[in-house]
Amino acid sequence: MSTLSLRLPDSLHQQVKVLARQDGISINQFISSAVAEKMAALVTEERLKERAQAGSESDFFKALSKVPSVEPDTSDVL
Repeated sequence: MSTLSLRLPDSLHQQVKVLARQDGISINQFISSAVAEKMAALVTEERLKERAQAGSESDFFKALSKVPSVEPDTSDVL
């Protein structure tokens, strides 16, 4: 495990302290979780971009053409 020195504005530090306490975890756990969530979002975005580049518009419309044109179920109507 690595050690990281992090400088936070006092107001942010206080909010993190309160939220970590409410969640029943340490500030270190809270910040580690927040960093992991941000990393997961960025990695997911990158993977979705890669998949989008691998697809083709013609394949999309070909697949879409196989979807039947029917009215939505009554439970799906707004």
